[in-house]
This record gives sequence, C-alpha cells and structure tokens, in this order.
Amino acid sequence: MSLKKKEANVAVAPLAKKKNPFIKDLTTNYNLYLMILPCLILFVLFYYMPMYGVIISFKDYDMLDGIMGSPWVGFDHFTKFFQSHYFWRLVRNTLSLGFLNMIWNFFPPIILAILMNEAKNIPFKKTVQTVTYLPYFVPIVVVVGMMQELLGATGVINNLAVSLGFNRTLFLDNPALFKPLYIATDIWQRTGWGTIVYMAALAGVDQQLYEAAYLDGANRFQRIWHISIPGILPTITIMLILNAAQVVNVGYEKVYLMQTPTLYEASDVINTFVYREALSKKKFDYGTAIGLLNSVAATLIMVVTNKTVDKLNGTALW
Repeated sequence: MSLKKKEANVAVAPLAKKKNPFIKDLTTNYNLYLMILPCLILFVLFYYMPMYGVIISFKDYDMLDGIMGSPWVGFDHFTKFFQSHYFWRLVRNTLSLGFLNMIWNFFPPIILAILMNEAKNIPFKKTVQTVTYLPYFVPIVVVVGMMQELLGATGVINNLAVSLGFNRTLFLDNPALFKPLYIATDIWQRTGWGTIVYMAALAGVDQQLYEAAYLDGANRFQRIWHISIPGILPTITIMLILNAAQVVNVGYEKVYLMQTPTLYEASDVINTFVYREALSKKKFDYGTAIGLLNSVAATLIMVVTNKTVDKLNGTALW
C-alpha cells in the first residue's frame, strides 16, 4: 500500500506544480508590472475610454440629451460629408500634403544618420547631433511665429529686399508656397530627432563587416551601400509602415496656424475642417464622423503598406 501511495504522489506532484504562465510571471516580476501600471491606466483613460464617444458620429448629438439619449441618424453625417462641395478639395489637399511631407521627411534622417556614423571627429559629431536635435523641442506655434518674422510682409527678408531695391513678396499668402514652406519647416524640425532610431540601428551593425570590406578594398561609399544600408533596412521598413498612416493624418496645428483666407484652397485639410466644424461650429457629431473616416483610412493604408512590404522583403510589423 505504501508503494502505491508513493507512486500516486509522484504522479500527482507534477500536476500540482503547474501554474498559469502569466500568474507566475506576475508574481515573479510584480515590481515591473507596478511600474507599468500608471502608463497602462493613462492609456486606457485617454485612448480606449474616449472610443465610446465615436457613437455620436451615428447620432444627432445633443449635449442636453447625452450620447445615449440623442436620436440615431445612421450614416447621415457620412453622406453629408461625401456630398459636401469641400470633400474633394479636402481629400486632394490632405493626400498631396501628407504624401509629399512623408516622402521629403523620410530620407533626410537616414542620410544624416549615415553621415554622422561615418564622422570620426567626436566633438564635431556631438555638436551636429545637438544642433539638429534642438528644433524638435521648439513648439509649433513658435516655428510659425519664426516664419512670420522672417517671411511676413514686414519680415526680415522682405525688409532686406526693399532695402536692396526689390519689391515685397507675400510668401505666407501665396498658395503655391504653402506646401514647400510647410514641408521645409517640418524637415528642419524633425530630421535631427528622426536620426536617433537609425543611429541606434547602425550601432547594431557588426563592425567586423566594415573591417573585412576595408581589407578587401571597398571604399567608403561601397561600405555604406553594401553594409550600412542593408544593416538598417529592417528599421527603414518599419519606419515606412509607421509613417504611411500620416498620409491622411496630417496634423491640424501647423496647418491651422499657417492658414489665411487666401490659402484655404491649397491648405485646407481634413483635420482643420474637423476642427472648424466640431469645435468652432459645435457640430460634434459631424466632426466625429469625419474624424472616424480619417482614422479608418489611416488604418487601412497602414495595413496595406504592411502587407505589401511583407511580400517584398519579408519585414513587417505583424
């Protein structure tokens, strides 16, 4: 009998020790979970709970009646937007500005990161990093204010032109110059910060590959082309997928600050239209419907880009 009891205990013992992997990890690393808890709460409060408000895009929303008390109108707000005479102008401006901005802002961080990786003078390298990073921390309203001081009708450049005998040029009121100015200031502001990701990727490239290529007679350009760029190609791919959604998700802040009545035809994008309709005119339901469409479009673009890139080189987010 005692032998049978021992065999039973041996058979049951492994089953008794089995634990849920998550519970085991939670008890082992509880301090790490406590550290991430505030971020998780913040994420739920400001990203997931507000999703409940998307319901008003399908309702004739009245603040007094509340979200659930407002009458249901279905897709009326979406149909109204599609039939609006502003629709094609908004789509055209959003796609053109978003696509051009993504393309022009995508390559400068890569080029700057490669150049800084090749620099051997450490003080010079640190100086360049600091100078190029600083614009990222300048608020957008300050950037637009600098543009007005430099390019405004009474700005520094126009005053200098007049002193040299030239006429004043209305840079900020010229629809043809809106996109170039928007993109140029974005490059100035974001390039230095964007190099951080690529510098980190370049730091992970095996240095022995550079040494072997150097011994084989490869010049600097060949080492960059055959080692540096392939080494950071997965990072470039991931950044491309993440930036693809920005084609339709052009931020309204700088566009709104740069806008003047003469620029609406060239500068009005979906997000500035949502701002005017939802906040200025108190049409919260209509503005939410347009914002929802914009978010869905951004998600679809990112999914399609992810699938396309995955088929081309096997690197994807999921």
